[in-house]
This record gives sequence, C-alpha cells and structure tokens, in this order.
Amino acid sequence: MAVGAFLLLAVAQLATAHFGLEYPAWRDATLGSGHNYSQWAYPCAGVPGNIPGGNRTDWPLTGGSVILDLHHDWTYVFINLGLGANVTVFNYTLTPEFLNATGEGKLCLPTVPLPADLKVEDGTQASIQVITVGDSGAGLYNCADITFKADAKPLQGDACRTVGVTTAAIKEQKAGTSAGAIAGMNSVVLSSVVGLALLFVCGMSL
Repeated sequence: MAVGAFLLLAVAQLATAHFGLEYPAWRDATLGSGHNYSQWAYPCAGVPGNIPGGNRTDWPLTGGSVILDLHHDWTYVFINLGLGANVTVFNYTLTPEFLNATGEGKLCLPTVPLPADLKVEDGTQASIQVITVGDSGAGLYNCADITFKADAKPLQGDACRTVGVTTAAIKEQKAGTSAGAIAGMNSVVLSSVVGLALLFVCGMSL
C-alpha cells in the first residue's frame, strides 16, 4: 500500500512538472499546445529552431529581460545562450550564479547580462535556453529565439513584475562542491541535484 501511494505521488508530480517562458517569447508553446512537445526533452522541449513565422524577440546587446511562469514550490533556474539562427548548442551561461526560486507565480528578471567576454552586434541571431530543476532532480527545458538589437531595451515597470516568487542566487562552485552547500537551500533536495545543476549551467555542451 505504501509503495502504491508513493508511485501515485511520483506520477502526480511528473504530471504537473512544467513552467512557462513568457519573455522572450518561447519558440512555441510547450504547455497544452497540441504538439508533440515535452519539456523533459533536451535542449528545447522538442521544439525546432527557426520555425517559419515563429517567435523571435528583439533583445538588448548587453542582455535583456526574462519572464517565467513557475508552477512549483521551489525551482532552480538556469539560463543559457547559443549564437546562430538555428541553435542546438547553448554554450554560454547567463546565470553563473543560478537562482533558487521559491514560490509559484511570475518571476521577472529585469536584466540578464551577457558574459563580459561575449560581444554581439546589432542583428546577431541567437537563442536562449531556460532550464528548471525541481525536487525530482530532473531538468525541464524551454527556448526562445532572439535577435540582438542596438535599440532594444529591457522591460521596465509593470511590464516586469515578480508576483509570488522570491529568489536567491547560488554561486557556481568547482569540482568538490558539497551537496550540503546547495541542498541546504531546500531540505528536500537530493544531493544528485548538485551534479545535474552544474551540467545544466554548462549547457550540457561539454
């Protein structure tokens, strides 16, 4: 009976595991879209890049805003970037201090800066990959196609509101990181999340 209850709980958690990428506009809706997409699928939930007539958002040259719709009590959030018109490899991390987001609701990051050594030009095409990791230790993926524009601005005011979510930054650590240093942020985290987290920070491109 206990095993059955545990399995039912696990299935229920998997069924509700999801998040929305509201800004930049995701490549395509991966929630109830009618397509054969799965947010469990690396790197972009099964959504191909550069869809004809698909979403592509102008983004500032030094980095811009990201809005997420989070559906879990807590979530680790990682944001990566890949350059090109049809990106499948995301080899720049935009969150060297990845986020522990607590609460269900809207999370707006006003400005997610580019790495200091990454220079882009007006008109450069790229894609953003957002990865979330919850208490299951598994990653969920969504991507957004962008074009860097000199006249694009980060979202401001009511256009970038965080509701129901608080965040804390967790500094990336090198090999030898103790599970307790990260798992201490949430007592329910398994130590395996640490290893997964560091892979996600690198975009799983190594």
